[in-house]
Amino acid sequence: MAGNIQRIQDLPMQIGRFSYFPDCDTILFMIRKERQQQNMIDTILLDFDGTLMNTNDLIIESWQHTFSILEGKEGDHDDIIATFGEPLHDSMERMFPEVDTDEAVKIYRDYHRDHFCDRIEMFPGMAELLKEIRRRDYKTGLVTSRLARTTGLGLKKYGLEKYFDAVVTMEECTRHKPDPQPVELTLAKLHSSAQNSLLLGDTMYDILCAKNAGVISVLVGWAMAVSEKEINGPDGPDYVIEEASDLLSILEKH
Repeated sequence: MAGNIQRIQDLPMQIGRFSYFPDCDTILFMIRKERQQQNMIDTILLDFDGTLMNTNDLIIESWQHTFSILEGKEGDHDDIIATFGEPLHDSMERMFPEVDTDEAVKIYRDYHRDHFCDRIEMFPGMAELLKEIRRRDYKTGLVTSRLARTTGLGLKKYGLEKYFDAVVTMEECTRHKPDPQPVELTLAKLHSSAQNSLLLGDTMYDILCAKNAGVISVLVGWAMAVSEKEINGPDGPDYVIEEASDLLSILEKH
C-alpha cells in the first residue's frame, strides 16, 4: 500500500485535453484556494511581545529604569504589567502625567534599545510552530505595537524574517490595538479575509483587536497581563493554548 503513495507534485493535472505536472506555486495556490472555499483558516497572525518573543523582563526593567530617573523610586509591578500591549506613549502619558511624555518615552526607549538584543528570547516551541506553519503553507503576518527597528532586530536575531509574509508595526498605524486597524492592514497586505484568519496574542489588546477585526482570537497560556475573569468574560478569547504546538489542533478544527 505504501508503495502506491505519490506526492501531489508527481501527479499530472488535467486542463482540457492536456495534462501537466504542477509546480510548487500552483500547488500552494490550490491549497490556499481550497481553504478559502471551505471557509478554513488560511492566515495566521501573531503578536511579537509576550507571544512570539519573551521581552517581558526587559519591558519591566525599562519601566523601572524610567521610574528611577523620573521619580527616584521603583514603579508598582502590577501597574507596569497592566501596560502590556498598550501603545507606549499612552502608557507614559498616564503613568507620568506631570512629565513631558516624549521625554519619558525617550528615557524608556534608550534603555530598551541598548539592552534589547541581549535580553530577549523566543518562547518555548514558537520556533518549531513557525516552521510547521510554513510547512503547511499558511499565510503569516506579524502584528505589533512595537517600533519597526527593534521588531526587525528581534526577527533577525533568530532568523525569523523568512517565516512572515507581512509585518505591520506601530509606525504604519494611525490607530492601535484594540482598534482593528493593525489587523486590517496586515490582512490587506496578505490579500486575506477576516473570516479565514486567526490572531495569536498575549493581552486583551490583542484579543479585542482580533474580535473587532472579525478574526478568531487565541490567547497564549504564558500571558502575564490577562486575568481569569477576563478570559471567561464576554470579551474573552475564542481559544487559549498552553503550549505553542496546541495551535495546530485549533487549525485542524478550522
